[in-house]
Amino acid sequence: MMTPITAINDFVVKFANVNGSGSASANELFARAILRMGVPVSPRNIFPSNIQGLPTWYEVRVNEKGYQGRRGGVDLMVSMNPQTWDNDLKEIESGGYLFYDNSKPLPASKFRNDVTPIGMPLTEICNTTYSDPRQRQLFKNIIYVGALSALLELDPKEIEQLFTEQYKGKEALLQSNVKALHLGRDYALKHLPCPLGIRLQRADNVGDRIFTDGNSAIALGAVYGGASVCAWYPITPSSSVAEAFIAYCKKLRTDTASGKNKYAIIQGEDELASIGIAIGAGWNGTRSFTATSGPGISLMSEFIGLAYFAEIPVVLVDVQRGGPSTGMPTRTQQSDLLACAYASHGDTKHVLLFPEDPTECFELTAQAFDLAERLQTPVFVMTDLDIGMNTRLCRPYAWDDSREYDRGKVMTYERLDSGADFGRYLDVDGDGIPFRTYPGTHPTRGGYFTRGTTKNRYAQYSEAGPDYVDNMQRLMRKFETAKSLVPKPLLYPAEKPARFGAIFYGSTSPAMQEALDTLSEKGIHVNALRIRGFPFADELSDFVASHPWVFVIEQNRDAQLKTLMVTDGKINPARLISVLHYDGTPITARFIVEQISRHAGARSVVPLKKAS
Repeated sequence: MMTPITAINDFVVKFANVNGSGSASANELFARAILRMGVPVSPRNIFPSNIQGLPTWYEVRVNEKGYQGRRGGVDLMVSMNPQTWDNDLKEIESGGYLFYDNSKPLPASKFRNDVTPIGMPLTEICNTTYSDPRQRQLFKNIIYVGALSALLELDPKEIEQLFTEQYKGKEALLQSNVKALHLGRDYALKHLPCPLGIRLQRADNVGDRIFTDGNSAIALGAVYGGASVCAWYPITPSSSVAEAFIAYCKKLRTDTASGKNKYAIIQGEDELASIGIAIGAGWNGTRSFTATSGPGISLMSEFIGLAYFAEIPVVLVDVQRGGPSTGMPTRTQQSDLLACAYASHGDTKHVLLFPEDPTECFELTAQAFDLAERLQTPVFVMTDLDIGMNTRLCRPYAWDDSREYDRGKVMTYERLDSGADFGRYLDVDGDGIPFRTYPGTHPTRGGYFTRGTTKNRYAQYSEAGPDYVDNMQRLMRKFETAKSLVPKPLLYPAEKPARFGAIFYGSTSPAMQEALDTLSEKGIHVNALRIRGFPFADELSDFVASHPWVFVIEQNRDAQLKTLMVTDGKINPARLISVLHYDGTPITARFIVEQISRHAGARSVVPLKKAS
């Protein structure tokens, strides 16, 4: 006999909808209302890359402990799309629940014996209540949210308050949405088994954390980091970075006295134009950036090489998606590491930063502009769709108003006028970083011809082999200097002595934190290290050397982080075990636990000849 799932503040709800039906706002309303009850949630919007009418999903993980990673499996499926019914049904955990529109009867073959069906005549209710087809479509979403509030004991007052905030000054819209909400709630209370085995209970586990997305955080980090020029070309999933930057600049970079804009935001005709504009602004002494994704990085590669070799500061935000080529535009991966680390042809190495959540998106983006100017080079902020476009609970942003920007080595008028020796590519301090000048610093001194071709220390064109070698060796010294400037990795030691280590980065972090807890409960103790920047710090090699085996968890097919560790970090590959997830969905704790448990078990077996 089937036993229904029972849980308080610990379950997964997934909405299966049709793209363009207005469901996204209703589903987000559901998630935010739970948050208002003091219960942490982690929602993920799974949407198509093509046209209106295709399937879309919205997954909400409710977890009082605060785990933000995708769990895997579904406890309650809200099935609003007949096209995906069969596959949606398969995702439900045994003992789970299926909420659906039963306005038209379905045969018994369309259900599972181990899943509790909960039918509600949503279409019939909408057709009876509303005459306008668009209203029927939109309010259907609010009606099922109302029904869920009864089934899960979600406080309707929290939903009403969200309506009040959303429709402030729009009384008609407010009242119509409240009416639809209670239409669904009243029906459920009268006709459906309320509450279900899974339900909500007020808690106080949100604290002072904020609920935001990574792309908005990057945009705000760029403003606080001093950026005043953004050049971009629209591409999913990075477009909202530039859009948010526009909104923040209007508020924070508009002169209050004159009303003049103290920023420039340009949508180029393509990715090549966008990176060219950003590099030109960087050369001129302005903090500038572009936001793109993998296909954009491919197109920008020649300009990236120019910025590397001419040593011009610029920041690139890469919100990664599935590849190769167009790949999966609306799915998430960590697929661009190697493309960005070595972007352009020839011998190049670039600085990469790996934020784990919106708070670090804010912090590391601001830091990226300091690094770009200190090192006079492109700096990449590596996020992905999961971080960029999904909302997540995270630490509040913090900023020290006394913080000064690091403009790096800039030759001043005074030094030039006093006769200081200025060689644009002259290493005066042994750190590989030369001095630069801003255009027009001095009328007769400090000028140079910027080129992406070979030159000597004084920026004079030269094809002499020794000059080229001298320049390339200096660039490697500069990359070594970068090791001490990029964010250090963070160590998460196990509670008990551990034979195994694990290395992870970026959006894998939420699932990894939960996986470590679960593994510990199973008696598998793992020390973990989260990478936050490339070039790799010495702590990485030390960590690997201290463990017989180290798992490298990443979301791509070809183990790109592992490749980078072996190639550039000189790590022994025999110690590394890849855990790879690349189906376009965010990695789950369940997947990590299963993979590590299997490999750990195999390496714990004592050979027979040794056992005797």
